[in-house]
This record gives sequence, structure tokens and C-alpha cells, in this order.
Amino acid sequence: MTQAATTHRVWKLGADVDTDVLAPGHAMKHGIDRIATYCLESVRPEFATQVRPGDVIVAGPNFGIGSSREQAAAVLVKLGVAAVIAPSFSGLYFRNAFNVGLLLLTCPEADVLQEAEQVALDTQDLAVISGAGKRLACEPIPDFLLDMARSGGLMNQLRIRFGKEPEHV
Repeated sequence: MTQAATTHRVWKLGADVDTDVLAPGHAMKHGIDRIATYCLESVRPEFATQVRPGDVIVAGPNFGIGSSREQAAAVLVKLGVAAVIAPSFSGLYFRNAFNVGLLLLTCPEADVLQEAEQVALDTQDLAVISGAGKRLACEPIPDFLLDMARSGGLMNQLRIRFGKEPEHV
């Protein structure tokens, strides 16, 4: 696909978004449905109630720093976020995200994208197309990780491999 037919609304965040902001510690005693209601509450209180399936997060460097809690990626999947676009990610967060089916696009020029802008994702050639039509190249992602994100995460990938029906969020 050279340019995606669908567009995605941007939620713009700053640098160093940590796992406590994505999945706050006080909520960790609950299941993922409840934890998701607290996602980004300290920096974007409206996020969990106003994000729509297919929206994307655009952030500064070091997205997902902090703990190794998988829920910090799973809440974004639960809320329907299509992808996170940032210049860099925590290594643990990067792996956790793909494990739960969240696409992360490492894009050095992510900062040019604006709040509420409509962008397209080219997941074949790994690029983001801005609302103005500018193509922003993203770093390569190994095929096995792209396949994992496309299938909804590692567990769904295994279900499919063994002839079972994948679960849907």
C-alpha cells in the first residue's frame, strides 16, 4: 500500500511519556478494561473518554520509559489506538507493544505532526503521510514484528498458527 485510504486523528504528546502515565500504578489492581480508563489521566485527562478507534499517538523521544508493565501498551490497544509514532521508544515498551498487537512507528520527524491532524499510515513501506501530504519515513521493522502487530499480538499469532480463532479486543 503506498498511501492508506483511511486517515487517523493525531493525539500529540511530549517526550518521555512513561509507563506510569499510560497505566498508573493506582489502577494496576484492576483488569485492563478499568486500567484503560485512567490512561494518560495526568497529562491528557480527556484522552480515555475521547480517543476513538483508529486514532494515533504522536510523541516525543523515549516513549514508554519506566517499568516493564505490559498493561502500558495493552491499554492503548484496548482503547483502539492504531499506532504510536515517535522518534524513539523504550526497548521494553517496544517489545511489549508488539506482543499485545500495538504498532509502533519510529519516525525521526514525528515532531512535525500536529494535534488533531489527519494522517495516513503506510504500513507496507513504513511511512506516515501528514495531512499536507508530506511523507515521513519510519525506521524498518522486522517482518515478524509487523506480522505480530497485524494479527493482534503474539497470542493471536499463535492461535492463528495452530488453527484457532484469534481473540478480538
